[in-house]
Amino acid sequence: MEHHNKLFLLLMLLIQVLLVAAQTNSQDYNGLAALTGFWTNRPPNWVGTDPCGSNWEGIRCSNSRITELKLLSMNLEGQLSSAIQQLPELDTLDLSYNTGLTGTIPQEIGSLKKLKSLALVGCGLSGPIPDSIGALKQLTFLALNMNRFNGTIPGSIGNLTNINWLDVADNQLEGQLPVSDNKGTPGLDLLLQAQHFHMGNNKFSGQLPEKLFNSKMLLKHVLLDNNQLQGSIPSSLGQVSTLEVLRLDTNGFSGAVPSTLKNLGQLSELYLSHNKLNGSLPDLTGLNSLSYVDMSNNSFNDSDIPLWVSSLQSLTTVLLGDNQLSGTLNLTSGYSNSLQLIDLQDNQITDYKPGSKKINFQVVLAGNPICHESEAQKLSYCQLPLQTPAYTTPLNNCSAQSCSSGQVSSPNCKCAYPYTGTLYSRALSFTTLNDTDYKELEQSLLKSFESQKLPVDSVSLSNPSRNASNNNFQLTLDVFPSQTDRFNRTGVSSVAFVLSNQIFKAPEFFSPYFFNGLNYQYYGGEPKSKSKHTGAIIGAVVAVVVFLGLAFVIGMYALRQKRRAERSELNPFANWEQNPNSGAAPQLKGARWFSFEDLRKYTNNFSESNTIGSGGYGKVYQGVLPAGEVVAIKRAAQESMQGAVEFKTEIELLSRVHHKNLVSLVGFCFEKGEQMLVYEYVPNGTIMDSLTGKSGISMDWIRRLKVALGAARGLAYLHELANPPIIHRDIKSSNILLDSHLNAKVADFGLSKLLVDSERGHVTTQVKGTMGYLDPEYYMSQQLTEKSDVYSFGVVMLELVTAKRPIEQGKYIVREVMRVMDTSKDLYNLHSIVDPTIVSSTSPKGLEKFVEVAMRCVKEYASERPSMAEVVKEIENIIQLAGLNPSVESASTTESYEVPLGQNVKHLYDNEDFSHSGNFPTAKIEPQ
Repeated sequence: MEHHNKLFLLLMLLIQVLLVAAQTNSQDYNGLAALTGFWTNRPPNWVGTDPCGSNWEGIRCSNSRITELKLLSMNLEGQLSSAIQQLPELDTLDLSYNTGLTGTIPQEIGSLKKLKSLALVGCGLSGPIPDSIGALKQLTFLALNMNRFNGTIPGSIGNLTNINWLDVADNQLEGQLPVSDNKGTPGLDLLLQAQHFHMGNNKFSGQLPEKLFNSKMLLKHVLLDNNQLQGSIPSSLGQVSTLEVLRLDTNGFSGAVPSTLKNLGQLSELYLSHNKLNGSLPDLTGLNSLSYVDMSNNSFNDSDIPLWVSSLQSLTTVLLGDNQLSGTLNLTSGYSNSLQLIDLQDNQITDYKPGSKKINFQVVLAGNPICHESEAQKLSYCQLPLQTPAYTTPLNNCSAQSCSSGQVSSPNCKCAYPYTGTLYSRALSFTTLNDTDYKELEQSLLKSFESQKLPVDSVSLSNPSRNASNNNFQLTLDVFPSQTDRFNRTGVSSVAFVLSNQIFKAPEFFSPYFFNGLNYQYYGGEPKSKSKHTGAIIGAVVAVVVFLGLAFVIGMYALRQKRRAERSELNPFANWEQNPNSGAAPQLKGARWFSFEDLRKYTNNFSESNTIGSGGYGKVYQGVLPAGEVVAIKRAAQESMQGAVEFKTEIELLSRVHHKNLVSLVGFCFEKGEQMLVYEYVPNGTIMDSLTGKSGISMDWIRRLKVALGAARGLAYLHELANPPIIHRDIKSSNILLDSHLNAKVADFGLSKLLVDSERGHVTTQVKGTMGYLDPEYYMSQQLTEKSDVYSFGVVMLELVTAKRPIEQGKYIVREVMRVMDTSKDLYNLHSIVDPTIVSSTSPKGLEKFVEVAMRCVKEYASERPSMAEVVKEIENIIQLAGLNPSVESASTTESYEVPLGQNVKHLYDNEDFSHSGNFPTAKIEPQ
């Protein structure tokens, strides 16, 4: 005991000496520790007590004070606490692209009086934007987009008179936009230095205040699309002579377009579509910078197409479809050489005069009377416009490499792990992009990274598409490292910072843009703590002295651990066999044994900060194995533990199944009265999380088809290729997880049953499962078959179509679909029940067939249901019908990836149903 006391005192002395010698102000260090102490996935070189002197990742200092905190795309999990006020010298705070960063922005953010840049893009933050943010008088850049903020915009933001960039888009903000009054209350109209108002994809309502805009403003971009604004468009917009992009589309604006818009001489893009505007089209004559106009889906009723359509020299695209325009489209008087598309579909156009000059652009008159005749439908101008063509960055005169798992062959044909995300343009004529434009965008990105001296070898763009919910154009961006096959944390964070803080200046045709980065899983070449400062040298000397004092203790401990390890190598299940009731050690195929001490270390002593789920069965912890693999560790509570024989049976079952669409077992612990299972970590939540908006991932129709196919393949494997076959018995949307590429993985085998030869066909067993998904024949007869899983999967398919829970407000999804379904009508008369986010002007390809398959799966009698192998084949056919290759299942998480409109994120393991043992809570019929 006396020896341990001396050792403790010596260690305390060392800490005190290091604090004295540190280069970091003690207040700042304590503040940083308080702020980040409960965050998970902090950089590994955050060791010691001297962030400035030891070059901690993401920390920059000036005169011993912490001035920058930049930790982007690092999979941080935790909250932004009031301790932020203890870093008063911060001028830059960027924690973007950490979806695990949740909670609210604390009021104490207003204490950071020197803050100039605040970026929290693409996190999981919620609640109101605090009014104290108006105290940050030096702030020039504020980006809070792609979170879950609600409530109103605080008028105090009007005090940020130095602000240049204001982005609060893609949240759930509501109410009216604040303007100042005569009583001294500030408002957005006071932001005279601002060039960017990005506020789209919220719930702003009421009228757009006339006072919001004035001639003193320097605004270039006003983006208020996809809100609930009503009334007339304020004429004061015409006073903002600097305006270049105006998006008011997808609101409820009504009346005529104000004539003052004609004063916007620098306006290049105008979006007024999907409103209730009427009267005559505005006179845009003289707007010589105007290149893109979209006023479709309104009620304009001109009898002649205005002359400016053919006269504006910069004009490339005019979209006026779905209005009440009539008369003649007359192009005989000439038109701009820049013109590429005039879309007037679904109007009342009766005549078209193209003139004698050859037309080099596309005219679309489909849906007009002029195209109603059968012969006319063959004419080029009666055809619908082409969709966005595919594009992938070509190789640079080399041959693509065959790379190992996870690696990608770069445009320079080097295998590497790229940093990936989605690049969006909020105002873009995506119909006119060509390979030259993409090349310009790629070169601009490379030049920007090069100017910041970042370790980037090349970039790749792919998957161009239009986001159906907000019309933003999106591209997958892969950034490849130079000199090595992977980035370190500095590289990823620096690349992300260039994009989050708009340091990258996009070409004009792609501006304004924003980026949503993914967490990077392949870090390498981590910077080591270095310091040339005297204080660090003193600390090193003291450390050597301490080392000499501890050497003997450490040596003895190491020798003891080595002997223990040797015993384990000879018999890794020694602890198992010490239990007289456990039987022989499990026969494992791929999974491995972990000691209790191992898992305690990997979970930071089972700390609360590592907890990612809990329920009646116990808790689930996130852990990191020595090789860097992230795992989910489920620790059974004492009252939920099984007998040793049952636990062994479950482990053997789980270790037997290996398929890319099944969550895999990494290992187990059966020691010191503990039962723990170690699974692969699946980062993107469950299907249910996505359908309810909890995970931050919104899936389009194609992605839903691919998810259904993946889950079906996993189930088919269990039924037909596992030996012996396995019935899952608890298929539901909360038991199908999405990995980092949004591939489906079936999870939770706690209720699964093996079909031994004597039980082929069915097995009589106690009814277990979840209400809403439960096979009625199994429920009545207690005869369990593979078709019971088929029934449950059919319910999941209906969830994918409707985004409704199986039992919602007393209504059963199967019965509701049966009630409205009519195969003789368009979309089988399912308009009232189909999820609106996957239905545009036309029904998604294959949806009717998909519903047919789902309804066959939920037939009352098992004999009438298809097998899972047949379901797989049917979904493959549907995917082919949609024009895709069903063998290509994986895709970037950026495909149809959007921040949800509201709900708090619930972690995928934070689920009472996530259990794997027959005695856990799911071993019963559960209500939804």
